[in-house]
Amino acid sequence: MLPIDAAAHSSRWRRRHPLDKAVLGLGLTALAVSLPPWPGAALVLVTALTALLGPAGVPALRLWRAYRVPLGFCVTGAATLLVQVGGPEGFVAPATGGPARAAELLLRTSAASLGVLLFAFTTPMSDLLPRLVRAGVPAPVVDVALVTYRMSFLLLDSMRRIREAQAARLGHTTRAAAWRSLAGLGATAFVRAFDRAAKLQAGLAGRGYDGTLRVLVPEARVSPRFVAVSGALLAALTVLTFALERPLP
Repeated sequence: MLPIDAAAHSSRWRRRHPLDKAVLGLGLTALAVSLPPWPGAALVLVTALTALLGPAGVPALRLWRAYRVPLGFCVTGAATLLVQVGGPEGFVAPATGGPARAAELLLRTSAASLGVLLFAFTTPMSDLLPRLVRAGVPAPVVDVALVTYRMSFLLLDSMRRIREAQAARLGHTTRAAAWRSLAGLGATAFVRAFDRAAKLQAGLAGRGYDGTLRVLVPEARVSPRFVAVSGALLAALTVLTFALERPLP
């Protein structure tokens, strides 16, 4: 199981309905994208971070390990706005107004990423996917996503075991050996994935599969109070943003 999935299963909000957490987490993401970056995205970032470390109870170290990957993409994307290619100043030159635009983009993307992580760190996929059928998503699409999600952990575990076996046989001592091990890892994982898929198909056929996977979904009800508080928080952030809006220097 991936660390973010383990955190979602042990979250304080684990028993809440996914809709409750979607209103808050994805609502914050929508505000980060739509509101002015300053102070809107900054307020969203602080709010999402407070919710993650406070009420949601996500460990700071685990959050950082998950957040640093999207944050790296945010920084990389913002850095491209600092320079311009071509023009009278040379082939590569500092962009006019580049620092301000880069800061705005970094605020938006980093805040939006935290909103998504708030939803991901509190909502296991096993709780979310089966409920999508009730939301109008076709059942075969949900079944494929559910099977892919569950099989991905088996595949990742197989790849980990293969890498450990290769390392024990000195398969990573040189660059040439590392490339051979990587090729062997890909080939073995490909074969094992098809083998597991064939066994899964045979198992479903033996159990009378009729086109729908029936899984046990934990009981949860939408909390009107939680949704109302989340909506009020989003509205307050919107009002506060337009009240304090100032252009970046």
